[in-house]
This record gives sequence, C-alpha cells and structure tokens, in this order.
Amino acid sequence: MAQESEARIVEKLREVREALLKLHKVLLDYQKDVWERGNGTIKNSYELLNLVMRDEKFAWLHSLSEFVVHIDESLALDEEHSEVDVAGLLEQARFLVVPAEMGDSFQKNYFRALQDSPDVVLAHSEVVKVLGKRVSDVH
Repeated sequence: MAQESEARIVEKLREVREALLKLHKVLLDYQKDVWERGNGTIKNSYELLNLVMRDEKFAWLHSLSEFVVHIDESLALDEEHSEVDVAGLLEQARFLVVPAEMGDSFQKNYFRALQDSPDVVLAHSEVVKVLGKRVSDVH
C-alpha cells in the first residue's frame, strides 16, 4: 500500500513537471518572439541559448527553469517521496504560476505573456489543471 501511494505521488510530480516544461517552452517561444520584434531574427539555437543565459530580457524565465531542475533533483533522489514533501513542491509551483501585474519579475512578465499570447493561456490552463488534481486522482 505504501509503495502504491508513493508511486502516485511520484506520478503526480512527473505530471506537474511535464506541464511546467510545456509552459516553459511556450514562454521561451513567446519571449523569443518579443525579442526578435525589437532586435531582429535569432539565427540559430546557439544564439538563442546565449540570450537565454545572458540577456536580461530572458532572465525572468530562470525562476521557472530552476524550479523544474529542483523537481528533477527531487525525483532523482533514491529516497521515498512523502506526500508532505510533494505537497510542498506543489505549493511552490502554485505560487510560481500566479501572474501579477505588480509582482516580481517572473510574475509581471508572466502576466504580460498571458495578456499577449493564447498559447501561454493554454499552457497556463494545463498547469493549473494538473496542479489542481489530488494525488489520489493520479492513476
């Protein structure tokens, strides 16, 4: 029974991770489009990676990237995952994806992206849906 419960907890965390990765991709594409409108076409993936890592216009995405890495590290640990630990990560995820016009850098840019892009709205909706599922709803 305990193994079944842990399997559901881990599956829930993986679902959240996947939804956050999709959101990150959509936000990266959105920010790339914004950057290109003001600066010209990004020529290749190396140039994009360099911008993502060094340009302040992309810096707001780092908090989401780092959170996904935190989930990956948690999943990579060879120890049991308790509902309490996973609940803490899920609460952090819920807080992270709250857009706010007057919030921190991520929240402000996320708010703007939600106003500008239907793709961001759809990805956000999927994250909210996955985060709203209870661990017991995961198969």
